[in-house]
Order: sequence, then structure tokens, then C-alpha cells
Amino acid sequence: MKIHKVGLRFAGVSSLVLLASSFANAADPSTVKKDITMSGMDHSKMDMSDMDHSKMDMSGMDHGCMDMSGMDHSKMDMSGMDHGCMDMSDMDHSKMDMSDMDHGKMDMSGMDHGSMDMSGMDHSKMDMSGMDHSKMDMSGMDHGSMDMSGMDHGKMDMSGLQGGKAPADARSPDYSNGVPYGRYGQPMMMGDMPLWGVSVEQLGYQFDDDQINYEVDAWYGKDERRLAVRSEGSVETKDDKKIDSLTSLAYWKPLSIFWNGEAGVAYDTKNDKAALMAGIVGTAPYFVETDARAYLYTDGQVRLDLGTAYEWRLTQRWVVRPEVGLTAFSKDDTDNGIAKGFNDFDAEVRLMYETLNRQLAPYVGVSYETALGSARGQRRQENESVDSSSLTAGVKFWF
Repeated sequence: MKIHKVGLRFAGVSSLVLLASSFANAADPSTVKKDITMSGMDHSKMDMSDMDHSKMDMSGMDHGCMDMSGMDHSKMDMSGMDHGCMDMSDMDHSKMDMSDMDHGKMDMSGMDHGSMDMSGMDHSKMDMSGMDHSKMDMSGMDHGSMDMSGMDHGKMDMSGLQGGKAPADARSPDYSNGVPYGRYGQPMMMGDMPLWGVSVEQLGYQFDDDQINYEVDAWYGKDERRLAVRSEGSVETKDDKKIDSLTSLAYWKPLSIFWNGEAGVAYDTKNDKAALMAGIVGTAPYFVETDARAYLYTDGQVRLDLGTAYEWRLTQRWVVRPEVGLTAFSKDDTDNGIAKGFNDFDAEVRLMYETLNRQLAPYVGVSYETALGSARGQRRQENESVDSSSLTAGVKFWF
């Protein structure tokens, strides 16, 4: 009987010790945090709309095991929550309905989006019109996996982004930007600057005929229009030193890339008559220089001059230049030795050497002239030669 009583007393003490130990463990906060799990809890029926989460320290909480698919976050005020310390790398956002959430007041400047997997998220229903993306660091985000085909960019206000048209006053009309041009004045484009030039195509002596032949062109103006003066003829060095020349003053204008047009007035000293002039001058295929000019005299006579020339470069300095010319008239003029049709044909070959930056080119050559058609018989009746050839020497220059 004594032994039985002792055994009961020992059993009662043991029970009290075990019970006190259980209460002690329950009172220890560390024990509660380690042993309590909310993975099986149903939060869908919990009304947390009045709860203040701003003072809750959830930095040590593991949200990875929490099933929040049934929770209604639309009424939760998370404006004061600090998401910077929250590790959401293991959270599955694909089942979260954030269509009614207002992200406009959320400060995500400190959030690291680099570890967030948003490949399964549906952004098409998210209203981001009020979000300020200027402070978001998206340098570490992988946009390659994001499906933005359903996103409507039409409502996005990108007016503050760089691009668009420059303002009207971005640059001053004279491109000076308020800086004076100095003593040289405002610069001009080459096409807007009037220029002038003189070209002496031929100034040479014809030995057999004892005469000097010349051809001079001068102009002033711009690339799209010029005033041109042209004169060609011969001066006899013996006997009465007769001068035969044809001089014109014309308006010059480009017709195309390779062709220019001329129109003006002219004066011919051989028949002492004025004329209206029109012509076309340019470069034919294979760089053949071509000119055609027509003259309408006061007496109704029409003169047509055709010419062509080609420069064959032997070296960078030595040039061979052959050229030919034809002259025709519309009617007879016996007083001036003119017959209807083609009257004259002339040809010349020159060997030139270009020097002084190609602006000066002395030359020697051979020239040939002959009368054509009815003009041959008319000249024979007047005891004039119908054919002639001669050595020539002269100079060509321009400036």
C-alpha cells in the first residue's frame, strides 16, 4: 500500500512538470514563430480591410508558401508599406488579379524588378496612365520574355519623351544663332553667289592666210542664269587689215544637266547687220562638246552655225583637240558672197600643253577650210580660193 501511494505521488509530480514545460514553450515567442505555419489556413474569408499593415514587420516572413489566390487586395491600403525589404522572387503573380489596383500611389523606385518573373502576368488590363516611370530603374529587367502584344499603347502619354519636331525658334533664319559674322560679313552658298569668267578658246596666228583668229566668251551671273558675251572672227594682218567678227549678247540658262540654252542679239560686221540669236550648247555623249546657234538678220536672212570638238588627253598636260564647223544660210546674198545652203566647212587639230593650273595652254596645229555647194562656184567667179590650209600657233587661256 505504501508503495502504491508513492507511485501515485510521483506520477502527479511528473504530470505537473510536463504541463509547466508546455506552457513555458507556448510563452516563448521564438518557439511560436518557428512552429506556426499558415500554409493550410484559408485567408479568403478574412476581412483585413481595417487592418493597418504599415507597422507590421514582415521582413522575416516567408510568403512563398502562402496561397493568396483568393484574397481580395483591392481594398487594402498599401501606400505606407515598404516593399523594398520583401523578397518576392518565389511568389507566383500569374494568378493575382490586379486589374482594380491603383498603382499610381505606389513608390516602386527602390524595388528590384530584376528578379521578378512577370512572363505569366497579363498587363493588358493594367491602367498605367497615372504611373511615373521616370524613377524606375529597368536596366536589369529582361523584356525579352514579356508578351506586350495585348497592350494598348495608344493611351500612353509620351509627350515628354525626346523626339518630335524642333520648335520654330530653334535656329535663327540666317544660321548665326546671334553670333556676328565679323568683318567678312554673312557667308553665301556657292549657288547664290554671282560669279564671272572669261575664256579665250582660241587666239592664234594663221600663217598662210596672214590673219589672227580668235574666239572669246565672257559671262557674269549664277549657276541658274547668266549674262553671256561671245565674239569670234578674224583680223587680217596685211593689206587693208579687214576685221570679220560675229558678236552676241545673250541670256544663258541651263536646260538640263549637260545642255544650256542661249537667247539674245548679235551683230555681224561682215554684212553689217544685226540679228536675233538663239542657240543650244552642251556636252554630247562621250564628252563631245557641241554647239548650235541660229541668227535671224534684219533682212530675213537666217544663218546656222554648227560646231563640235573633243579633247583627247595624251597625258595630264598634253592634249589633242580636233574640232569641226559648218555654216549654212537660208538664201543667196551675192553682195556678201553668200549662197543658199551650206557655204563653209572648217576643221582644225591642235596640240596643246596645259600649264599654270591648266589656265594657260599654248598650242600648235593645222587648219583646213573649204567652200561647199553653190558657194564654190561663186567664189571661183570672184577669183577667191575655195580651199585653204595653214599652220597655226597660239594660246588658249581662261580666268
